[in-house]
Amino acid sequence: MTRGASADKRIPVTVLTGFLGAGKTTLLNRILTEQHGLRIAVIENEFGEIGIDQALVIDADEEVFEMNNGCICCTVRGDLIRILGALARRRDKFDQVIVETTGLADPGPVAQTFFVDEDVKDKYRLDGIVTLVDARHTPTRLDDSDEARQQIAFADVLVLNKLDLVSDAEADALERRVRGMNAIARLVRATNAKVPLDQVLEIGGFDLSRALERKPAFLEPEYPFEWGGVFSLDAGEHTLSLSSGPDPTASVLVRREPHEASDASLRAAAEEHFRAFVRDAEVLAPGRTIAPEGPSVALDLRSEGRHRWTLSVPERGLYTVFFEHTPEEFALAVTDARDTVLEPVATHAFAATHEHSDRVSSVGLRSERPVDERKLDAWIGKLLREKGVDLFRTKGILALDGRDERYVIQGVHMLVDGRSDRPWGDEPRVSELVFIGRDLDRSALEAGWRSCLA
Repeated sequence: MTRGASADKRIPVTVLTGFLGAGKTTLLNRILTEQHGLRIAVIENEFGEIGIDQALVIDADEEVFEMNNGCICCTVRGDLIRILGALARRRDKFDQVIVETTGLADPGPVAQTFFVDEDVKDKYRLDGIVTLVDARHTPTRLDDSDEARQQIAFADVLVLNKLDLVSDAEADALERRVRGMNAIARLVRATNAKVPLDQVLEIGGFDLSRALERKPAFLEPEYPFEWGGVFSLDAGEHTLSLSSGPDPTASVLVRREPHEASDASLRAAAEEHFRAFVRDAEVLAPGRTIAPEGPSVALDLRSEGRHRWTLSVPERGLYTVFFEHTPEEFALAVTDARDTVLEPVATHAFAATHEHSDRVSSVGLRSERPVDERKLDAWIGKLLREKGVDLFRTKGILALDGRDERYVIQGVHMLVDGRSDRPWGDEPRVSELVFIGRDLDRSALEAGWRSCLA
């Protein structure tokens, strides 16, 4: 992997985090031994009086610094600034910095360092936060550790590691859980931390322009469904069938659509139907009828095998099935009276928020109306004063009223940085804003967002 060209000459920094035993040192060793064309300086941190991580990192030409007088995220942030300053004076000897945190660290204050210290801001850019997730032990850690939850919430990349120690079903369940906590991070599955290095280095996680180039739906609003498919159905009875999957119930919303079957229209329908899709829906047993104009329903999948429900279609037209999961998880199928499987004429994968078991979640906001800059500043300021401690990440690209340039927002806890970006040009001027945090109030955030629109 060669270093990509960039107008930004500051030194890129990757923060490598993850709970104890997740595989951070294994991944770091891979980075230090593979032929990627980068010279890397490593800053290590271990919680405790005796440091051993440096002994675990194989011999390499890279610079290795270790701080063992406390956790990098709290007591020694001054040490981090000091070491970054020392490294900057030897700029010609390396291309990139990796900061490996202790397994007990909250990565938020580490990220804040690159916002608050002027010398650090001038010489370094935070490229991204990579979190190792132990597939075997993380489900337990998420129940009893705030640090584990925060490490996931702050991530730009989640490496779901040690997959050889769990079943496919357990891995799928964990992926859904961490996706519910952080829907915008890239997720990579791995065994022994073996991942393509271009997935964890030079990722542009704190550069929204680069992030959107890699994943156009990066800032897409989140919905309580994960997939939508438009079907062309004749009048009469059809069948919706599902196999048993990871949940005992799976919610479905079926609606007749007057619009054309396209990706854009599916997103518009999602906005329109958001309120109709609820978690506390009636649980419908197999064999019952789903009315396309009715509310969303939760389908009973508690018994093993294939389950069928009747779709009673009043007249020929386009009908959209919004599903809480991906179709593959439950082998979802729509069939006609001859039991022929019908393919959707359009589909769209949504950033879903159907997992509510954790206090950490993400909320996406979107509007095609311009944003009033004065109202935005007042709302964000109030939000940071009242909820800043619980706001782990804030990021967005906004179309400000009266401005021809995109406005980019990046934030960590109570520190938010906003700046003008490149001109919109022929791009649709759509504003998108994402919050990741603890105990987020979606309704309040949506109301605050609407109050900022011009």
